[in-house]
Amino acid sequence: MKFNNKVVVITGAAGGVGQALGLLFAREGAKLVLSDLDEAGCKSILAKVRDLGAEVLYVAGDLRRKEYCEAIVQTAVDVFSGIDIVLNNAGIIPRGTIEETTDDMWFDAMGVNLNAVFFICRAAIPHMKNRPGAAIVNTSSVWGIYPGPAHVAYCTSKGAVAALTKNLGRDCAPLGIRVNAVCPHEINTPMIRSGFERRGLDPDKAVQELNKSVPLGRIAEPEDIADVIAFLASDEARYIAGETVEVTGAKPVSG
Repeated sequence: MKFNNKVVVITGAAGGVGQALGLLFAREGAKLVLSDLDEAGCKSILAKVRDLGAEVLYVAGDLRRKEYCEAIVQTAVDVFSGIDIVLNNAGIIPRGTIEETTDDMWFDAMGVNLNAVFFICRAAIPHMKNRPGAAIVNTSSVWGIYPGPAHVAYCTSKGAVAALTKNLGRDCAPLGIRVNAVCPHEINTPMIRSGFERRGLDPDKAVQELNKSVPLGRIAEPEDIADVIAFLASDEARYIAGETVEVTGAKPVSG
């Protein structure tokens, strides 16, 4: 098994990509610590992971709180005696131009998308030093690399994650920890579907229209992104560090 006995922390574990990651790493032998604001969602994915025979626990809470971020790491260390892999997968998508972006939208985007990544990495890195195969994979966005329209808080926070990843990639390489980021485009998850619903659109029809905009013929499924994250966390990517890997189906950011 590719991740046999590796201790893996996954944030956003109840979401589309988070669930795909939990199942993938469970099948590959990992011990999992799952984090999400949605406690019921954590319990649901925990049950699925346990059915695969994996050791798993969850710590539900609000990533905007530094104390919670640090508690995730400490729980992993207390229960499993260390951390090998951190997957900072959680994220939110506030939508709006700068005139439409409220203080709460701005601070929530920074809190979940950026600050939580910083707090978790800062807490986890001392426990990951010189552990064989230690790796951190952050989830940025292609919209963080090439900002799209009317998502100022989201694009800024995800762009900062990309910059943080490159900084950590350089600083942590001598510690034996590889740090990389995945930068997806649209993904067929409950998050994107709920966004369509809030705008009064039919999610199925909206996804079908989005599919037409992608040269590969469809937007990503959660498993498409989870597979890239797992690759970056694996020994197969042992010489990749400080990179932001775009996963877009060849679709550019437009608008």
